[in-house]
Amino acid sequence: MGTTFELRFDAATHGAVALAESCFDLIDDLEMMMTIYRDDSTLARINASYHSAPVVVPQDLFDLLNLARSIHQATDGAYDITTGTLSRIWGFVKGPRRVPGEKELQDALDRTGMRYLEFDPGNRTIRSARKGVELNLGSIGKGYAIDRVVHRIRSAILPIPAMVHGGRSSLYALGHQPGTLFEPWTISLHNPAAPDDSIVELKLVDQAVGTSGATFQSFHVDGRTYGHIIDPRSGIPPEGPLSVTVIAPTAAEADAISTALYLTGPAMAARLIEARPGLGVLFLRRPDHQDSGLPELLVMNVPRERITVRDIQAEFVGPTDKVPDSWLGESIDRSGK
Repeated sequence: MGTTFELRFDAATHGAVALAESCFDLIDDLEMMMTIYRDDSTLARINASYHSAPVVVPQDLFDLLNLARSIHQATDGAYDITTGTLSRIWGFVKGPRRVPGEKELQDALDRTGMRYLEFDPGNRTIRSARKGVELNLGSIGKGYAIDRVVHRIRSAILPIPAMVHGGRSSLYALGHQPGTLFEPWTISLHNPAAPDDSIVELKLVDQAVGTSGATFQSFHVDGRTYGHIIDPRSGIPPEGPLSVTVIAPTAAEADAISTALYLTGPAMAARLIEARPGLGVLFLRRPDHQDSGLPELLVMNVPRERITVRDIQAEFVGPTDKVPDSWLGESIDRSGK
């Protein structure tokens, strides 16, 4: 999965260390199922053969692919796990990072789209109707691994409160902070333009957080920044907000939805919140006025008592409130231009 996982808990709890070791073994197993960086992984074998005949998929992976399909449908195609070919031509898989030519881009777009995938729940198979459609779970795999770890901890004889991190951009806060009387876990969100600056604190209990942004995985050509989040509809990485953070019941949902909202903006977030009241969303953007240089924040469907904002301008939107007009322009042009 190309990242580092951390598990935080009270190590004095009986059996906690052994449970943690079991969780890391599980992550290793999931890596061998989902990675695109090893030719012998389950996903790599699917990509190599599922265009010629249906491939039987392990139940857990089949369920994950179905979740990705449901989020694809809910976001009007902004979320799509078939962008593997696009990521390769932009150099975000094995490099070098570069801007592809128009013909190469169109060829990759012709091999992108969940419309090509055929699911057979009865036989638990998946097939691609077009050769070259490459699955890439980078936008949901970390979150899914975190969810599986959380499930293992909950299923233990002595469940323990824990914080499960994946790459610092995905996490799940299980239970309350150890050693407290029902205190929520507190996490900080940092300014991508100044990573040492904590600008938001969130209080979480049995909730996941996923953050998407292109600040740290990007390259520059002719004054234009290209990040690793590629719009599957245009094939181009748009210049989106600084970051999008999603609070959700599961880490897989938080990861996938934050990716989609990076590409679509607050109007789509409002629609998703209406259908999924358990979601909270934070958009962080560059300031309209450069006097302070501090980013601006839009907070959607997060209770005021569960968030602290430090030294930046913030607007709050409840679950039925209208998104401020000044933020509706944050929706990304599908052309990526």
